[in-house]
Amino acid sequence: MPSIRLPTALGHLAEYRLRGPRELPPKAAGAFNRVAYAAAHVVADPLADVDPWLDVAIDWDRTIAFREHLWDLGLGVAEAMDTAQRGMGLDWPASLELIRRSLAASKARRGSLLACGAGTDHLTPARDLTVDDVIRAYEEQIEAIEALGGRIILMASRALAACARSPDDYAKVYDRILSQLRQPCIIHWLGEMFDPALEGYFGYRDPMAAMDVCVDVVAANVSKVDGIKLSLLDKDKEILLRARLPAGVRMYTGDDFNYALLIAGEGEGYSDALLGIFDPIAPAASAALSALAEGRTAAFHEILAPTVPLSRHIFKAPTRFYKTGMVLMAYLNGHQDHFTMVGGQESARSTLHLAELFRLADAAGLLRDPELAVARMRRVLAVRGVEA
Repeated sequence: MPSIRLPTALGHLAEYRLRGPRELPPKAAGAFNRVAYAAAHVVADPLADVDPWLDVAIDWDRTIAFREHLWDLGLGVAEAMDTAQRGMGLDWPASLELIRRSLAASKARRGSLLACGAGTDHLTPARDLTVDDVIRAYEEQIEAIEALGGRIILMASRALAACARSPDDYAKVYDRILSQLRQPCIIHWLGEMFDPALEGYFGYRDPMAAMDVCVDVVAANVSKVDGIKLSLLDKDKEILLRARLPAGVRMYTGDDFNYALLIAGEGEGYSDALLGIFDPIAPAASAALSALAEGRTAAFHEILAPTVPLSRHIFKAPTRFYKTGMVLMAYLNGHQDHFTMVGGQESARSTLHLAELFRLADAAGLLRDPELAVARMRRVLAVRGVEA
């Protein structure tokens, strides 16, 4: 196996010899017994003449090819979510074009699963907004997505968090929006660790009080809700909320720290999945879900166990910068030819963070071509002034 000199926390370079990739199937072996979505990243166009902090340029071919990769592995695609840098470089017009292209690609594949993020990110959050402004913004995005034939993931709204005066404002917005949907949606409750602007969502800083509001919203609109994606990085709160959901409403784990335990479940309770980490670990996720469907629970845990330290590292605080790790993994594994991101977010993590990510990805057996991964990691380090 090749080796590379990687920076360490002691301030010097240390030789690291790769262990080699785990043998993982390139396609799903069969149907899963959990619904599983990967929230997918976008591939920036590095040759576009744009100012990356201000403008969006997407390599559409590589972006859609990555979705094909996820579908090959039996995973659904959660499109235009925060993993795609929604609200952190990807604006609403670019998001709608992404959704349009992904829907077109999905229609050419029988059985492919796709759901699309609808939010209010074309509104600038401000205290002088009203809940009616938020409702109109949601309606605008939902109408555009549904006109293309898309199914909705109802994203959390920064604008609503900014202008809501009470939990009743959240109930008003969600009741109005959910009543109009053509198909049941997935409601995304995104915690402030992912987006500080969402602190106090559902009207309370206390997540247990906020949970009461969320449950009431779902119970009042149960025919319009397929499930809840919970992204609080707290397995106990997820298990508690899961037990309170009405019959037939799914819990989609968004817990990138504890996903293996939550998906496996306990007794009759388990979570389905809508996870950002399923983007970089897709082959392992697919193999593990196949094992779980075959009743091989020990194999499920054995496959996913080494991915958990990697995920916890990628999503470490400040969590909102996790997308940098996603794109580095895609670059190292040959899904794109550069480490450039929308919004210039390739600079959002330190060189030490990226070096540790490389070690953990190798330990999980997720660097599918070690020679390629080493060559590309050397380029990343060279740009940052490190000769590896």
